[in-house]
Amino acid sequence: MVPEDLIVDKFIRDINKGVYNDAEKLPSENMLAGIMKVPRIVARKAYEKLDAMGYTYSAQGKGRYVKTRRSKIELVISGNESFTSKMLENGHQLISQQIMCQKISYNEYVYKELGVEADTDVYKIGRLRILDGNPVALHISYVSQALFKDIPIEGKEILSMFAYYKKNGYTNFITGKSMLSITYPNYNERKQLQCESLVPLLTIETNCMDGITGQVLEYTKIKYRGDCFKYVIS
Repeated sequence: MVPEDLIVDKFIRDINKGVYNDAEKLPSENMLAGIMKVPRIVARKAYEKLDAMGYTYSAQGKGRYVKTRRSKIELVISGNESFTSKMLENGHQLISQQIMCQKISYNEYVYKELGVEADTDVYKIGRLRILDGNPVALHISYVSQALFKDIPIEGKEILSMFAYYKKNGYTNFITGKSMLSITYPNYNERKQLQCESLVPLLTIETNCMDGITGQVLEYTKIKYRGDCFKYVIS
């Protein structure tokens, strides 16, 4: 392990243990280099990595500070209940913003998950979830126009897919297979989620089905900010 990683590990451990308060000023690069007995460039790289991981931030001309750590929100990972209802039931303020509604080009994997033919029109509907004033998740749903014929028009107004399904007569939902992975945000995702490059995203891919007929209603990809949630798998 290179020295900068040892420094990073120490700061993360101390921040998580409460050794440093929110917004507390940290030693300068020169001071840190002296304390840790490493070259200044090593201290700088350690701070840059902590910045990218969302633990610290730099204020030009003032130094580096501990970033305010929000309490993590408990999130039950389940594809048969609305994210909106789960958050509102727990007393959080939730705003959903639609960020896209567009027809996609043929994608073999998505079409297979939806169980539709190659000549079927499929729409991609994206929502940004803002919880208690902070952007925390991206929800991307893929739905077939063969099942929802008015999706090109109605899709532009959708903020909750579950509400849309209920409007169309589907009230019982079950989840198919789910795949979980850890990814890191690309440029657009960093802008949307207002996070740094090394903040991990818990990415969940699943499909939602009608609980009565087994009809696949959507294939979904959800990306949650790893620094905002603690997860319960049900």
